[in-house]
Amino acid sequence: MKTSTHTLALNTTKATAFAFLSRIDNLPKWATQFCLELRVDAQGRHKIMTPQGEIFFRIDGDAKSGVLDMYGGPTEDQLAYWPARIVEWPGQGSLFIFTAMQYPGVSDTDFAAQCEGLKQEFVHIKQHTE
Repeated sequence: MKTSTHTLALNTTKATAFAFLSRIDNLPKWATQFCLELRVDAQGRHKIMTPQGEIFFRIDGDAKSGVLDMYGGPTEDQLAYWPARIVEWPGQGSLFIFTAMQYPGVSDTDFAAQCEGLKQEFVHIKQHTE
């Protein structure tokens, strides 16, 4: 499995970045290529429409440690995992660190496109947190 880690320097505090990114309601504001629509189903579960179709999605976060892990997939027991962290950058602000993983069935071309798309989403994070 290939991985690709992406880091975004933010001119804001860890707390501010975490408060924005940990809220699933903000996903459509910054992940504009990935999250075309966010909705809550009758059971209270979050689903997003992606370019590849609808998936379940959740974010598990811990403000103290900066853990911000994201999960998504076609069913709740088939969720891919995307680990992310927000850490203080002393004297500079904070860093958002996101690791993309190439899961089985995802071509090298599609994985590269996903990683490039993530880089393009970073501008939205900056717009909403700085």
